[in-house]
Amino acid sequence: MSKKTIKPGLIGKKIAMTQIFADGGDYYGATVLQVGPCFVTQVKNGAKEGYNALQLGFGELEFRRVNRATRGHFEKKGLKAFRHLKEIRVSDAGAFQVGQKLDVSAFQVGDRVDVTGVSKGKGFQGVIKRHHKAGGPASHGSCFHRSTGSIGQRTYPGKVFKLMGLPGHMGDERVTVRNLKVLRVDAERNLLVLNGAVPGGENAILLVRSADPGFEKRLKSQEAPKAAEAAPAEAAPAQEAPAS
Repeated sequence: MSKKTIKPGLIGKKIAMTQIFADGGDYYGATVLQVGPCFVTQVKNGAKEGYNALQLGFGELEFRRVNRATRGHFEKKGLKAFRHLKEIRVSDAGAFQVGQKLDVSAFQVGDRVDVTGVSKGKGFQGVIKRHHKAGGPASHGSCFHRSTGSIGQRTYPGKVFKLMGLPGHMGDERVTVRNLKVLRVDAERNLLVLNGAVPGGENAILLVRSADPGFEKRLKSQEAPKAAEAAPAEAAPAQEAPAS
């Protein structure tokens, strides 16, 4: 396991998308999430399980809605039943205890987060929608339109290469959107507003984690040379003419 500090994440639910207006008149496309409150239902450490992790519960549920095994898992620890359970790696599991409450106050405005969820299912789609291919002529008689077209060669090499974009099932996949900026935090209503879009539709269950701190450093290191090139060069001081 890496020695870098891994902050715990939280389970949330996508509420809706909206626009956030800044002081200068600019606006941002934003997503509103209900994040937490989550409760620690199990603590795993390196001595017993071989790694450090937390099992978090989100969305309280009546005991009659769960099976006996799940009910025993919660009752043994004196907890309520939860609809959603997710495991999150941490660097120090000893800093947490079973029953501890984690809420959206763990995030602050300006933080960067990674959001993981399941994308919307689009069903069976063709190459134009699935892989953004151009398609053929749309005029009458072309018999091409939105079909796949040529995907291989003739005599040599006479095969279809691997990873060729073909029609098939689109969406309904686990997707992680990285480095989203936190615009607003409402601790009273457990709301988190992020700049940008996240996977899934309304009421989709998501996992919100602190972004990799090295990602922002790498991003700044890439932007620094570009900013230096764009900045106008300072005028060189005029040299005095030598005395005759």
